[in-house]
Amino acid sequence: MLGFAVVPLLLVAVLLAPIVLASFHPRVDLAVTRTALGFFGEYVAAESPRKRDQQERIRSAHAGVTHRVYASRTLLYAGIAGVAGSILGVYGMGILLALLSISGEELRAALPSALSFLADLTRAGELGVGDLFPLLLISSATVGAGSALVVYVLRWELLDQQANARASHVEATLPRTVAFVYALSRSGMSFPRVLDTLAENEEVYGEAARELGVAVRDMNTFGTDVLTAMERMAERTPSENMSEFGENLASVLGSGQSLSAYLKTQYNRYQEEAEAQQEQYLELLATFAEAYVTVLVAGPLFFVTILVVIGLVLQDTTRLLQVVVYVGLPLASAAFVVYVDSITRTAESVQRGEETLDPRRLRAANVNGGTGGSAGRTDGGIAGTDDRWFDSRERLDAYERVERVLNLLKRPGDALLARPEVTLLATVPVGLWWIWMRAGALPLAPMPALRTFDSPVVEATLLALVGYGIVYELGKRRTRAIERAVPDFLDRMASINEAGMTVVESIRRLTRSDLDRLTPEIRRTWNDIEWGADAATALKRMDDRVDSPMVSRAVALVTNAISASGEVSPVLEIAADETRATQRLRRERRQVMLTYLVVIYVSFAVFLGIVAALSVSFVPAIENAGISGAPGDVPGGASLGVFGSLGDVSTAGYVLLFYHAAAIQGVCSGVIAGQLGEGRVSDGVKHASVMLLLAYVAFAFIGT
Repeated sequence: MLGFAVVPLLLVAVLLAPIVLASFHPRVDLAVTRTALGFFGEYVAAESPRKRDQQERIRSAHAGVTHRVYASRTLLYAGIAGVAGSILGVYGMGILLALLSISGEELRAALPSALSFLADLTRAGELGVGDLFPLLLISSATVGAGSALVVYVLRWELLDQQANARASHVEATLPRTVAFVYALSRSGMSFPRVLDTLAENEEVYGEAARELGVAVRDMNTFGTDVLTAMERMAERTPSENMSEFGENLASVLGSGQSLSAYLKTQYNRYQEEAEAQQEQYLELLATFAEAYVTVLVAGPLFFVTILVVIGLVLQDTTRLLQVVVYVGLPLASAAFVVYVDSITRTAESVQRGEETLDPRRLRAANVNGGTGGSAGRTDGGIAGTDDRWFDSRERLDAYERVERVLNLLKRPGDALLARPEVTLLATVPVGLWWIWMRAGALPLAPMPALRTFDSPVVEATLLALVGYGIVYELGKRRTRAIERAVPDFLDRMASINEAGMTVVESIRRLTRSDLDRLTPEIRRTWNDIEWGADAATALKRMDDRVDSPMVSRAVALVTNAISASGEVSPVLEIAADETRATQRLRRERRQVMLTYLVVIYVSFAVFLGIVAALSVSFVPAIENAGISGAPGDVPGGASLGVFGSLGDVSTAGYVLLFYHAAAIQGVCSGVIAGQLGEGRVSDGVKHASVMLLLAYVAFAFIGT
């Protein structure tokens, strides 16, 4: 009987399995698409206003599929959700009836008189088959229809969310994209060629460049003129600023006005908007910092203090405190981090002067002319089977993989700076070994857990955090030091080029300049030129070594300007100005957020000080009061009042909870301090290490 009852659940699993596997296996994904088209392909192909609206949503989101495929799969998913929901609805009603099988009299006796009417719900368990069938049918139909509707709506809402996310990224990357177009137009390059160059560097300049890249492919593939392509792009883009830019650009091109003058105006406008957005963004971060200190530092501290007083004086609250410390603090902090990241991600791109792209993809885009490192696209057949150079490319790819391993062995320091998470491969095993050694060498007494298991875990965590934080900071400081020299590099190169020197001669003269951390890279670039590389190739190799989005954009701009004209000084001046503006915004943000970083440190110090005071003074005082007021010590059997139950309370357990609370709060506060102060969770690792160390040292003194 039990096996028969499980059969519908197995059917649900079979229905949902292809949808889950489609995200991981291309063949399953193709099978799902074919099934959806077979059932709904003809239905969704019919023309209607709803279809046109859906097509616009797909284009805005850059979903990468046709309307017929997406709409068919949406209907298939909704149908499967409806069937699965109908089956689960029957089970849900069965579970509800089982829960209501308690006696109505027992429930009425347990409930207050005002809620006694709820006891009548228990009569549902007394229904017969004839009465249960309509109830189960209604439950099945309701849950099934609701599930299908929710899945259908969510699939289309997902497109809107993707379009909104794209609009945010377009807004964030539009200023530097306009700077790129403006700079190349100043170099004498024709506007269609400027757009082609921008499309080749989509990975470097981000979502705004991709939006214009669609217009470029429209021109190159279908022969559309530039005015029509710009107008279509303005209609399709989800970004209001990009739409306005495209419409105005089409008007300027159609009227014959000066393109450089218009681009310069737009460039200055976006620089001013970036400064205004900086102020709004800093106000938002300040609000988040104040909310964090109030809700997730002061709030838990107040709650913990109240629970401790109640637990020591009236009734044991250890279980509730454990829920607050081990579940409430981490989950609330994680939710705060996710929320802040979702709200500020686009603004972060503006302030840091970069989009959330993998630096390796940025370098590949420069090296491969903006293709992101791919060898090209086929027409849907088996890649490379008709290519006589396919085998040679395969051998070259194998050589490059081996070369990466050899470079890792030759220069492990550079590899660590590029990927600081590699440190965990060493620190985590060492930390586990340390926990085993410490916990095995010390006696596992009930309370000296501060000295047996808990402290070794904290020490191992400190090892992992400190190792990652040091390597991350070294790599970040190295990159920032190089980026600080980029504006001077571009300015000096522009001055030398304006004096009549070639680009190659400009690089040679710069080897004798003091450009701080960028000087060794310039000298290596000149060595490449001396060994036969052209200037563009040598600069791209420098970009590979530096691993900085800011340098990637500058190199992409300079190398493309070199191919257009030997006089690159106007382009270099624009690039230097854009880089300097980005660094100024970053510096202002760091100065303003320093105050709130200090506030978070002070709030954690207050948290640590209070829990330490509770551990050192309050808990021992209450414990001594309970011992001194033991029944044998009270003459005449007098009542002990609120201290009569202290003998049953584990005060040592409360101290251990304080230790854990301080450690968890230290890690959470450090991570959030880094996210608010510098923009990334990784930036908070060093703060988490410092705060966790403070908690460890404080309770080390308490435990001695």
